[in-house]
Amino acid sequence: MTRGSVTVRVARWSAVHPWRAIGLWLLLVVVAVGMSVVIPKQHTQSKDNWVGQSGQAAELVEKAGLGDRPAETVLITDPDGPLSKAAATTAIAQLSQKLAALPSVQAVGKPVWSENGKAVLVPMELKGTADDAADAIDKIVATTADVQKANPELTIAQAGNASVDAGIWKQVGSDLAKAEKLSLPITFGLMLLAFGALIAAGIPVLLAFSAVGAALGFYAPLSYLFPDGGSVANVVLLIGMAVGVDYSLFYLKREREERRKGRSTLDAVEIAAATSGHSVVVSGLAVIVSMAGLYVAQDATFTSMATATIVVVAVAVLGSLTVLPALLAKLGHRVDRPRVPLLWRLNRRIGPAGISRRILAPVLRHPRTALSFSAVIVIALAVPALGMKTESADLNTLPQTIPEVRTLKALQDNFPSQGGLSYDVVAQGGDAAAALAGLQGSAVKSGEFVVPPGHPIRQANGTAVLTLVSVLPEGSANAETALDQLREQLAPAALGSTTWAVGGESAESVDYGNNQRDKLPWVIAFVLALTLVMMAVTFRSVAIAVVTTVLNLASVAACFGVLSLVFQHTWAEGLLGFTSSGFVVSWIPLFLFVILVGLSMDYHVFVLGRIREGVVEGLTPSEAVRKGITESAGVVTSAAAVMVSVFAVFATLAMLEMKQMGVGLAVAVLIDATLVRIVMLPSIMVLLGRRAWWPNRLHKQALAPVDRELVGVS
Repeated sequence: MTRGSVTVRVARWSAVHPWRAIGLWLLLVVVAVGMSVVIPKQHTQSKDNWVGQSGQAAELVEKAGLGDRPAETVLITDPDGPLSKAAATTAIAQLSQKLAALPSVQAVGKPVWSENGKAVLVPMELKGTADDAADAIDKIVATTADVQKANPELTIAQAGNASVDAGIWKQVGSDLAKAEKLSLPITFGLMLLAFGALIAAGIPVLLAFSAVGAALGFYAPLSYLFPDGGSVANVVLLIGMAVGVDYSLFYLKREREERRKGRSTLDAVEIAAATSGHSVVVSGLAVIVSMAGLYVAQDATFTSMATATIVVVAVAVLGSLTVLPALLAKLGHRVDRPRVPLLWRLNRRIGPAGISRRILAPVLRHPRTALSFSAVIVIALAVPALGMKTESADLNTLPQTIPEVRTLKALQDNFPSQGGLSYDVVAQGGDAAAALAGLQGSAVKSGEFVVPPGHPIRQANGTAVLTLVSVLPEGSANAETALDQLREQLAPAALGSTTWAVGGESAESVDYGNNQRDKLPWVIAFVLALTLVMMAVTFRSVAIAVVTTVLNLASVAACFGVLSLVFQHTWAEGLLGFTSSGFVVSWIPLFLFVILVGLSMDYHVFVLGRIREGVVEGLTPSEAVRKGITESAGVVTSAAAVMVSVFAVFATLAMLEMKQMGVGLAVAVLIDATLVRIVMLPSIMVLLGRRAWWPNRLHKQALAPVDRELVGVS
């Protein structure tokens, strides 16, 4: 890299015209936030997630116009014992009157009493589509709550697709608010430890937060092409804070380092732009390339995650290359004010890489031993991944703190045929209804399925639909067992040559999980191939590209192993506050792989860049590794600490999927930043020597004093 590089030219312009750069950034953020206000974000529809045979069944049902109207159920029980029919009848009358008066309710059905006499349910049919029900559900739930207040001696609660979804999103919103409240002060505290000064600590946090806000705004119009699958805000906050702080940290640390060497503020900014700025660009591209792997999964939710993450990473890179140099140029030495006395002295006393230097010394003296020892640890952590079970999320993986989830479980306990594992068998052509009647008889006779009351065989336009409910308890494994029995035994025997498909909510959940497992190898191949090519081009070294790929796989394997140990067993339940489901949610491994490859490249590129500077300056491979690791260790440690802390916050949330994602990311980054980057990477680089840069032959270059400092990683 030289003074003519793009990152240096952009940084120089921003440093020379700081108010223009700052003003343009503020305008960008304001416009983006304004877009999020005036442009309604689009969400995925159920058809966007149709896959496999259940997707074919859903399409047949939709074309025939046989889809069920959205429905909700009110459950009435007595918390103190047997249900009083008199009290329940009074409450039912109030419910029927109030609910029937709502414009979104089509009809209120007759009450159904449980066989055990402990509960009664009141079914209701809603108008319009599932999306219409979602829009109107708050008023319906509020009406049920009013009847509950009027009958305090009873427990009156509502459950259904719309109300459960609303309860889940309320929990997600609460979790997200908690993550925001915790992550910002924790990140700021870590920056104080890293810099010992308030302004220097505040700049990375401020820029990262503004990047998150801007990215959410820019995603609003993009959601018309890539609708939000429900997790965009979580992912943008998670990734945006991590990479936004890291990119500013890389840049700011290098600028301060150069000022300590006596450089002027402008020269320090240019040197930081040529080195750390270039690493930021490469790191950002690595994350973007990795996230693009989610497009390979051809899943609406993953597509929205990938799009939003690419946007937030691009905005974070732009901010670190433009407004950050402007702020540093304008503040000058004042960036280290006001100092926090104790932290400032501690920061100066420890110095850069105080701890890492001590760890690195034996690694460089005995690289083979260090590599063998670290490899054994990584393999030991990765072994449990061989037994990792992945299944779709179900009722048991949802937090029991959600009232609607508790209601749905109580409904299933008292009315087994009204909930649980439900399947829709769709037949088309010939005498489809008669064929399904035969299937109904054989399914019920098997003792494994029941027909829910009020769900006769529906038929229209040559298509018929039969709803069956499995007697097996709610659970992903049971859902697949019942589905296999229907698809492989009962349906083929009863329906013969008739065109048929088994769908319904339980089948959709199973098919979705299987689809994620099938797509995972393709995503892995896509991401590894692209990142390998990118590293080979960036460093002009095949060896570096291969080493990077191997180390990334080591980190991911260790992460998957820890996930299996934590979430497939019960020993960590009390520590993390969850109930083990015995499996990892099916979409988590695919998502984690993509994220981890991208994030691990974050400081990997930065470390390799500093090592390469030493090689170009003429140092021996061992000296270059020592110089590169020690000079970058402080930044890498701070960057990893930020990532681990942000991800660890998500491990404290109520939603099991967010908890698994947080634990996986935190553990992987911790392993990657310590064992992999401080032990495995330097030992490999020392053992390879100059062959690490093959086929590029680096040698000491005769450069002017200032230009020598601008040697980067191109």
